[in-house]
Amino acid sequence: MGGDGSGDGTTTTEETTDTSGSETTETTESTTTEQTLDFQNGELNFNTSPAVAQEKLQAQYQPVKEYLDKSFDVPAKLKLANNYSAVIQALGAGTSDIAETGPFSAALGVKADKAEIVLQRKGYGSWEYKSLVVAADDVDVSNLDEMKTYLENNDATVAFADRLSASGCLFPLYDLKKAGIDIGSLPESGGSDASFTPNFSSHTGAYETLKNGQADFAGIGGFVPGLQDDFDKHATIIKEHDGLPRAPIVVSPELSDAEKTALVDAFTSAPDKIYYGKDGEKGTDDDLWFNGVRETDVETYQPVIDAANELGIGADYFK
Repeated sequence: MGGDGSGDGTTTTEETTDTSGSETTETTESTTTEQTLDFQNGELNFNTSPAVAQEKLQAQYQPVKEYLDKSFDVPAKLKLANNYSAVIQALGAGTSDIAETGPFSAALGVKADKAEIVLQRKGYGSWEYKSLVVAADDVDVSNLDEMKTYLENNDATVAFADRLSASGCLFPLYDLKKAGIDIGSLPESGGSDASFTPNFSSHTGAYETLKNGQADFAGIGGFVPGLQDDFDKHATIIKEHDGLPRAPIVVSPELSDAEKTALVDAFTSAPDKIYYGKDGEKGTDDDLWFNGVRETDVETYQPVIDAANELGIGADYFK
């Protein structure tokens, strides 16, 4: 769920946090570290993946940044990544300390020794979500078997989210392959050997590509229809894949055990207001999509790893 990238594929916001008038809560005081943790370079860098537009991410994660600022003795900085791969690369290089990212990129990051999964997020009342394959409104297809026939007889485009998105790429491709559709060597290749032309962007970008008549089908996260007032007018769901573990929060393997523990403790004891966005009000447009976290590890994401293995995707993706 962009921006001009720096050398590590991220851009850093230049905003400074004014906490002079902020309310100090018991939770924040309890998570303030007694020892100095320098987080590799004297600042705490939090990376976000491009799930939504950059300006929305800045507003949504502003309270998280402020909370981390108050919880530790180093300044917190919010970095907006150009893509999921940039998030994992930054964690592995030690230029990012903690990040939110998708299940697929996180699982591959663990396999590549570039990330460690420490928290799972809860959203829309569940620890699980789903991926969707949808057809454009003017495409007369209602299931994957019919999609296979359509692709065999038409030059078609399939829009996806980021190549490292679990719900917007990995599981749609997994489901297409299981249905006998030739996906070639996607998602690692350019797609010239597939039975369709792929187009990669973001979840909302994939839907907009479909809506604008530039794609026949799209692979998107199950949350996308809820973000669009006119979804049913432009798209028909032809495949749902339920039971995906919701996205994690990951840390750099370069951190000390004390730093990793401190970050986990900070998030698991954080006040609810960190999820309410820049305006601080619950239920408004800048709320985060998730409203809770729990401690976890890579085992939670085994279904994602299994799907990646089925498609022949390994840790060398980041090489």
